[in-house]
Amino acid sequence: MAAPIYNRIVLKLSGEALAGDKGYGISNEIINEIAGEIKEINEMGLQIAIVVGGGNIWRGRSGIGMDRATADYMGMLATVINGLALQDALEKKNVQTRVQTAVEMRQIAEPYIRRRAIRHLEKGRVVIFASGIGNPYFSTDTTAALRAAEIEAEVILLAKNVDGVYDDDPNINSNAKKIKQLSYIEVLNRGLGVMDSTAISLCMDNKIPIVVFGLNQPNNIKKVIEGQQIGTIIKEE
Repeated sequence: MAAPIYNRIVLKLSGEALAGDKGYGISNEIINEIAGEIKEINEMGLQIAIVVGGGNIWRGRSGIGMDRATADYMGMLATVINGLALQDALEKKNVQTRVQTAVEMRQIAEPYIRRRAIRHLEKGRVVIFASGIGNPYFSTDTTAALRAAEIEAEVILLAKNVDGVYDDDPNINSNAKKIKQLSYIEVLNRGLGVMDSTAISLCMDNKIPIVVFGLNQPNNIKKVIEGQQIGTIIKEE
């Protein structure tokens, strides 16, 4: 077994990844598979923080005709549901886990406190960041970039339903080509829908590399943290 090339990571899981083929809600099979992979890399000594999206339950932009701030707050609550489900799956596998939320809800999760989150990581606990950054108009991609900077993570692992960044939508264009490496500026200039521009800019300013890869193959998270070349890496030129 190869040693991990990172010490502390932020794993960004899209809500859609938790839904599996259903496209909506939470797939018990998928969430248990993900929890199993996280348990394996946690046992390798890796410090793991997770930012989870909520698109499998609600997207802020889905609230057509609704006040944008209200729709975004609803999306934040969706991420808490996913975070609690992931915590339950991990703890059933005997992985100590803490959920921290940017919007306080003390009965079910800790409030986000940077120093406490770092201390949990140092003790080998998996920390799940939910409810975004606590403000509307910001995505969970931006949350991943911000939290990675705050806890001094070495990389963001962006787990998606596609296995990297392509020059066109691979679901529409069968000739779309996967790109192995990109700079932050290339992502911004080419308008590639990897992360939103705020998140990419935050990563660029703080020199945090991003690895985009698919969850459709088993052990992909482990392969990435061992340094295997899968997916797409976004970093400085």
